[in-house]
Amino acid sequence: MFVKQATVSAPVNIACIKYWGKRNESLILPTNPSLSVTLSQDHLCSTTTSRTCAEYEENLLWLNGKEVKIDNDKRLNTCLQAMRKQRERYEAKYPNEPKISKWKVHICSENNFPTAAGLASSASGFAALAYSLAHLYDLPLSDPADISDLSLNARQGSGSACRSLFGGFVEWQMGRDDLLGSDSRAVQVADHTFWPEIHALICIVSDDKKGTSSTAGMQRTVETSALFQYRIQHVEEQLVDIKQAILKKDFDTFAKITMQDSNQFHAVALDTDPPIFYMNDVSRAIIGVVTEYNRVSIAAGGKRKAAYTFDAGPNAVIYAPGENMKEIIGMIIQYFPQPEPFKDPFLNEVIEGTLVPGFNSAVAKRHEVGAVKGLIHTCVGDGPRVLGDEHALFDANGKPKQKSN
Repeated sequence: MFVKQATVSAPVNIACIKYWGKRNESLILPTNPSLSVTLSQDHLCSTTTSRTCAEYEENLLWLNGKEVKIDNDKRLNTCLQAMRKQRERYEAKYPNEPKISKWKVHICSENNFPTAAGLASSASGFAALAYSLAHLYDLPLSDPADISDLSLNARQGSGSACRSLFGGFVEWQMGRDDLLGSDSRAVQVADHTFWPEIHALICIVSDDKKGTSSTAGMQRTVETSALFQYRIQHVEEQLVDIKQAILKKDFDTFAKITMQDSNQFHAVALDTDPPIFYMNDVSRAIIGVVTEYNRVSIAAGGKRKAAYTFDAGPNAVIYAPGENMKEIIGMIIQYFPQPEPFKDPFLNEVIEGTLVPGFNSAVAKRHEVGAVKGLIHTCVGDGPRVLGDEHALFDANGKPKQKSN
């Protein structure tokens, strides 16, 4: 029995210029361009094995051990069919290649971070799906333009997934082709080796399911928010400025724009009718701590040293140069004590709660243990990786190695 399989990993990305709103729901075409930082797969990633053979009778996915019929899931099926069409064109060009485009596929995907962490996994998951299928089908991936082409397919699974196909700093171009979406794609602004000093601290505030999903929330915003109309007219100016800041390694400007965009995104959510609240009191306290940390630096003649950003939920991501992270983690632990001592993976030491000199401790109240459930210290990272068969998620008999819970 001829069996072909491919295993890859793909990273999480966190946007600095947020994607919020679709102008075409079925093609997942955004109302504005966005920009993100790809985070290291050593700390956060999705791993996916795609496998095909002539004997398979249906398209199946095992996601963290749970079986899903791909044909019954619109976004999964859309992504798979787009990849199959590319393989069909490849087979037409190379007639001697095996005709695997007609075969069913079995796909197994896992995250190396717990779903309970409250972190969105659709971006890394769909990026890993598209990248593994591209390798399964022997599609070209050697050139950045090939990856950008592949992002068109990943986008139709999850919009932000297109940005997880590159490492470093990535733009999702809005595009103008409303009929096919052929120019709404990801492009790399700079790779992860360009500005490796950029680190991120993820503060896990809540693992509860959102009261308003991102899909439903952004649709309601598009329909009802007047502020949203202002946002989509001006966000491209911010995008130009933050790309320049990245290419100049100007963290002060990068931080200012990142925080402004996060604030505006949540203001737009609040301006939606009825209003949407994604942040909570802990989120706002984190904003207060980061703001005061920057104030102390600026008052001493320095510049911004950290930038907060919040997606559609209460969890905070704090970007900063790595040299500032010990101070930042110390402040967060001071206000949000951790259930267990936090041993930093970069410094290889336990960090205690502390405040920098001149810090106004009244900017936030000290919360109870568990208000921030956990911390993840990571950094800018590379794009998807091809893994060897020893990392495959299927055993030799084609059964998922992880059993369903």
